[in-house]
Amino acid sequence: MIYGIRSIIVHGFGFLSLPLNQFHIQLFFCFPLIKKPSQGSPAMGSSNLLFNRHRTVHQILGGGLAADVILWRRKNVTLGILLVTFAAWVVFERSGYTLLSLASSVLLLLITILFLWAKSAALLNRPAPPLPQLHLSEDAADYLATLARTHLNALLLGFQNIALGRDSMLFVRVAGWLLLISIIGGLTDFLTLGYTSLFIVLTIPALYEKYEEQVDKYVLVGYSNLQQLYAKLDDRHFSRVHKWILEKRKFI
Repeated sequence: MIYGIRSIIVHGFGFLSLPLNQFHIQLFFCFPLIKKPSQGSPAMGSSNLLFNRHRTVHQILGGGLAADVILWRRKNVTLGILLVTFAAWVVFERSGYTLLSLASSVLLLLITILFLWAKSAALLNRPAPPLPQLHLSEDAADYLATLARTHLNALLLGFQNIALGRDSMLFVRVAGWLLLISIIGGLTDFLTLGYTSLFIVLTIPALYEKYEEQVDKYVLVGYSNLQQLYAKLDDRHFSRVHKWILEKRKFI
């Protein structure tokens, strides 16, 4: 009985016996590993920027139109997106409309206007509504299908690795994010969460770019303190657990 319990404990937490300089116990949401303090740490390095990076925030975000919108390089577009999404949130939250009913009403109004426009234009010898060619090319359809297939196969592969127990860290990471989503979903509805997420995406990166030096300074100081705390925990607890597991494995 005791031998069986000991085997379950040792094998069930076998991932803890990996080399200590790689990792011990990854926290629930699998944040980047915190190693023992050492000079030349990749997070602190010789640069004053986080992770010793040499790219700007604009370059990290892709440097294109999306980066310009997120960082308020195109203020009119960014402000328009915020106002439109806020108006949509107010419509759904206050008017009692659902997404299906609103979409149906808008489409009904649109096709009615276009139909009456076209009929009146034919009777009055006026030009028809200026509509573009509504056609999906074969190349665009193939590209979208390939993109969807690639992401779906990656998702299925990850699910298979979790279901077969091949990737413990992936399981912990996915379980952590699903638990977080479940908690957030219980506190708010989908529309509010979507608008809040969009608001954060369009404000936090811009504020970080504006106050980048100050933020990096305080984060690096906190990172250094966290490294020191990890070193103390490693010496007092993690190393002992690692040695205990190795000793128990010798008797199994």
